[in-house]
Amino acid sequence: MRELRGHAGRWLVAGCALWLLCTAVVAEEIVVRADGPSTPLPHFWERMFGSGRAVLALRDDYRTDLRATKAATGVRYVRFHHIFSDEVGIYSKDKKGNDVWNFSYIDQIYDGLLEIGVRPFVELSFMPVKMSSDPNLKFGFWYGPNHAPPKSYALWDEMMRRFAEHLIDRYGIAEVSTWYFEVWNEPNIGFWGGMPHKQTYYELYEHTANALKAVDPKLRVGGPSTAQAAWVGQFISDMVKKRVPVDFVSTHVYANDTADNVFGTTEIVPREDMVCRATKKVHDEILASPLPQIPFVMSEFNASYANEPDVTDSVYMGPWIANMIRECDGYVDDMSYWTFSDVFEEQGIVKTPFYGGFGLIAERSIHKPAFNAFALLHRLGSQRLAVDSTSALATRTEDGRLVLALWNYAPPVGIGPTYHGPIAAAAPKHFSVRIEGAAAEAAVQVSRVDAEHGNAVGAFDAMGRPPFPSRKQIDELRAAGQLVPAEQSHLRQGRFEIEVPAHGLVLLEIGR
Repeated sequence: MRELRGHAGRWLVAGCALWLLCTAVVAEEIVVRADGPSTPLPHFWERMFGSGRAVLALRDDYRTDLRATKAATGVRYVRFHHIFSDEVGIYSKDKKGNDVWNFSYIDQIYDGLLEIGVRPFVELSFMPVKMSSDPNLKFGFWYGPNHAPPKSYALWDEMMRRFAEHLIDRYGIAEVSTWYFEVWNEPNIGFWGGMPHKQTYYELYEHTANALKAVDPKLRVGGPSTAQAAWVGQFISDMVKKRVPVDFVSTHVYANDTADNVFGTTEIVPREDMVCRATKKVHDEILASPLPQIPFVMSEFNASYANEPDVTDSVYMGPWIANMIRECDGYVDDMSYWTFSDVFEEQGIVKTPFYGGFGLIAERSIHKPAFNAFALLHRLGSQRLAVDSTSALATRTEDGRLVLALWNYAPPVGIGPTYHGPIAAAAPKHFSVRIEGAAAEAAVQVSRVDAEHGNAVGAFDAMGRPPFPSRKQIDELRAAGQLVPAEQSHLRQGRFEIEVPAHGLVLLEIGR
């Protein structure tokens, strides 16, 4: 072998060392007692999803993606911004200055959700321009929502009354009482133009809650819908003191939020832990509050609040989502992944299918690895079994079958909106699973999401990432995004051996 010289030689040596390190298989043994004690595992991670703003719900591709998400996850609620926008048209004025109320698009939006079998999680936002105290105050989204307080709270109260009465007249109180009414969105980080933010938001909340409850006390209203897991404990205490109704609390967090913003510390919280550490923080605040049993909804969360293609578009999401379920279980009633679809225009019109969008489904209804991860994890049972691992979830279904999720988490690299390189090099992991209490040769169905399975982005990379794929390429991407049929196998004397690549997620469904 020739002597390696200069920088190229040193890089080659380092590269070989890294390759050896990253291809050395890590082994882990897992023991599961099929008949062991269990705790309930409500599917809190998949009953709600966020989406692009309200008017997009009128689009056919939005509804197509929602139907696909419903089929894969059983989603029950969808949340979106801007139901009171001028493009939806609830409030305007005629040429003589008279108030005009119009529920045509609102009816079409909510009818469409209900026809798919999904209910609204109603975010009460943003401000109709003709109702705004500052018609020129617009948040920085492409569609420019007005986020000023109302010029008249009497007029805002009237809108709440008319809105609630119309919904009850159309759908009935038995239906509408199952919806959520969440007051505004992220008032603590600039989505609310009132100053100071907290005191003026409280005024908005008090007016809104009282106006809705005056229509029917069965309507379910809550907040503060803050970013970065903020305000919740104090919000509960302050509303209780003021005797303002609160039926649930909500807040948001993203995995790349900083510890300074969420916890007021200078530590570095890993991306895989941030969401659930923040969720536990809020959970503990609720327990210490005057309403310790109040329902808690994390009404926005994701692995990133930015457009990071190597996070939200990639196979990284499978292990990230599975680990989130493992860590957050027991601390929250429902979590709403932001979002189910890239029919979404906060940063403008989508320019290419894979840009790091929030959605489970890319534009043109191409399923991302995150969609497939949710589809697999939907099959988890309703009872959680104890397992001594940070890379596994063991569950039991109502009919007594075992369903195990196994994953190989590795942090993403090359983070940034312009980076489209390979995922982080990391070692594969070999799982040796021993099942106690199951038939020694029980059938095992093996489903995977990884770089080679259910990964449309891999096919997109192989195409050279065309900004505007042809119709043939779109069909190929849709096909590449489909889950690969499950492998059929069986236990061998009560054991199962399987290797999972970096960023891989595996679901084992074990017969009785």
